[in-house]
Amino acid sequence: MHNPIWLDPATPLPDPRLGVHGELLAAGGDLSLARLREAYSKGLFPWFNEGEPVLWWSLDPRMLLACAQFSPSHSLRKKLRRLAREEADAAAPLQIRMNTAFAAVMEGCATARGRENGTWISPALRAAYLEWHRAGEAHSVETWQDGELVGGLYGIGQGRLFCGESMFSRASDASKLALAYLVGFLRRHGVQWIDCQQQTSHLASLGARPVPRRRYLDILDEARRQPAPPWGHGRLLQSGLLLPEPPGGRVPGPA
Repeated sequence: MHNPIWLDPATPLPDPRLGVHGELLAAGGDLSLARLREAYSKGLFPWFNEGEPVLWWSLDPRMLLACAQFSPSHSLRKKLRRLAREEADAAAPLQIRMNTAFAAVMEGCATARGRENGTWISPALRAAYLEWHRAGEAHSVETWQDGELVGGLYGIGQGRLFCGESMFSRASDASKLALAYLVGFLRRHGVQWIDCQQQTSHLASLGARPVPRRRYLDILDEARRQPAPPWGHGRLLQSGLLLPEPPGGRVPGPA
């Protein structure tokens, strides 16, 4: 059985490009911004239960969603068409926003996972990713209904790759709507891929497919050489247009 490397502060994370075997590659270390950036640049991510040492994973195969192959269900397409007819209205009751409630999205994801089988989105992890969000590299897409956050997702930008971390819903299809709008934003700005990490039937139903780790790492390397899309905060349209939020907090309608 493969034994992961035990990290101390000076130990670099192993690089799976260099013939490393297994999926759990390292244990220990911290969740500093420098360590997280190093991990994602090498195709690793932290996944561990509260009270355990940090565990660093590089899955093989890796679940990837090609934005061009995003495949919403018939019922979701109907909702998207209805939403498109209303989204030009800044007072529309259902809105999709970006980066306006990152901490609340992480809390929603943690709560949802906690109901299922215990959450890996611990307070320490939430604090680390919130710091990453403040540095401009971690992002949320949110579904709002009548001014209330009812679903969303968050993840990490790696040039022209988005590493999705988790999503949650408190209303039917709320997280799927956020994903659909994220896909629109990414496609508008030439981003081809969303890293979904683990294989699930839910992701497969939306068009995601498993790829060998070596292929994923090639995609990651190429994406990191490309400029990032113009992440910002405000209201999203299905076209991928982001309507920035002005200082007063109200997001205007399209010109």
